[in-house]
Amino acid sequence: MTADGHEQALRAAIVETAQAMSREGLSPGRSGNVSARLGHGMLITPSGMAYDALTPADIVLLDARGRRQRGARKPSSEWHFHRAIYEARPDCGAAVHTHSLNATILACAHRPIPAFHYMVAVAGGSDIPLVPYATFGTRTLARHVADGLARRKACLMANHGQIAIGATPAEALELAREVESLAAQYLGLLQLGEEAVHLLSEAEMARVVKKFASYGQKAQTRAH
Repeated sequence: MTADGHEQALRAAIVETAQAMSREGLSPGRSGNVSARLGHGMLITPSGMAYDALTPADIVLLDARGRRQRGARKPSSEWHFHRAIYEARPDCGAAVHTHSLNATILACAHRPIPAFHYMVAVAGGSDIPLVPYATFGTRTLARHVADGLARRKACLMANHGQIAIGATPAEALELAREVESLAAQYLGLLQLGEEAVHLLSEAEMARVVKKFASYGQKAQTRAH
């Protein structure tokens, strides 16, 4: 595939992912954003546009410093933390940020998702961490996000929402779905009382993380 063909395919994938995210209720209204690495820069959804109106031409190309290269639209205000993710995680090809209901409830309660279920390991460790609050669109928030994703593939953002990363926009979205499902399960468990929460050990979660690395036909974000 030519470089131009690769860019166009990524643009289409970002639009498809953003529209699926919106359609499934993972990010109500115009909240959330989607990006994908492209060379030393990235492609990212525009600021404040309804997802159902997006076209590949609306996706904004930024260079490694966040300067707009192509596209008439203004990039998402959260481009700082997307850039920070790509700098911190050379293995990451895409990022999805959502305001999904249950993950956002936990984020607003300042509660990470602990190892209450083995599927928490889908994010790469024994928990899905919570990063501190900072105003949206700031470099401070970008630093918090980069720190939270240094050893995880997903995290919650205090008083904000969740972020999931992957090799492709579709893979990142699949993980965001899983994080939302786990958040809903954990909230349901908490309704039974703190004494109902029984966490798996660090050793067991390490075993599960290792098993996930070779599960299925290729790297997967969900196991059964």
